[in-house]
Amino acid sequence: MAKTDYQSVDQYLKLQPDAARKQLERVRRAIQKAVPRAEEAISYQIPTFKLHGRALLYFAGWKEHYSLYPATAGVVARFGKELKGFLVSKGTLRFSLSAPVPSALIAGIAKQRALEVGELGARRAPAKAAKKAGKKTTKKAAKTRAAPKKK
Repeated sequence: MAKTDYQSVDQYLKLQPDAARKQLERVRRAIQKAVPRAEEAISYQIPTFKLHGRALLYFAGWKEHYSLYPATAGVVARFGKELKGFLVSKGTLRFSLSAPVPSALIAGIAKQRALEVGELGARRAPAKAAKKAGKKTTKKAAKTRAAPKKK
């Protein structure tokens, strides 16, 4: 298979086989509806939804299934019962192309991931601010130390 450099989600979907494209379009709509403020992108050469600049969900079509990533510990804990029957391994959920798209489940996963991404951003913001403040203090202290003493 030739390497493709996808430029957009539309291009990715357009180049998928019919069966995969139809399912992936349903997955895309479920995520868009669940998290309308998420932005589409291509990352790792597969469709990605990003929220606040962070990866929310990736999805990709394969020969006999499509996958949704990441299946975080929070996603698995919240939807464990609903995920039975779908292969969950190393952060991957696999859905058969021959089965109907579980839109409600995918929407729920998208909302759970939005919460996780929001929490991650909230935890990192104070640390980032503190680090930035520390750098300013360090620069100021360095200038003070470097300045020649007046006699």
